[in-house]
Amino acid sequence: MPDNFHCLHVQIHVKPDAAALEAFRAATEANASASVGEPGVVRFDVFQDQDDPTRFVLVEVYRSADAHASHRTTAHYQAWRAAVDGLMAEPRTARKFFSVSPPPTDDAW
Repeated sequence: MPDNFHCLHVQIHVKPDAAALEAFRAATEANASASVGEPGVVRFDVFQDQDDPTRFVLVEVYRSADAHASHRTTAHYQAWRAAVDGLMAEPRTARKFFSVSPPPTDDAW
């Protein structure tokens, strides 16, 4: 039985111009696609606000805190940071959660 899954909700506000939005989405989709290939990543979802397209939420689920720490050392994460840091209207924020229910199992996702 694995430990509780670790989940992050990362809130991001992108600059309100079409080029910034397009560049942010492309870089973020590439990072998400690469991230789901990591052994410690359960999910990596990207959501865009329906009413304000400059706002995004990344929902990242990891098998452990160590898996999240490992993710931050990957080349695709570092490339994402370099690509998007100048596109943000304000610093991103993150809330960290751990799973309560259903209990984490290897086949839960």
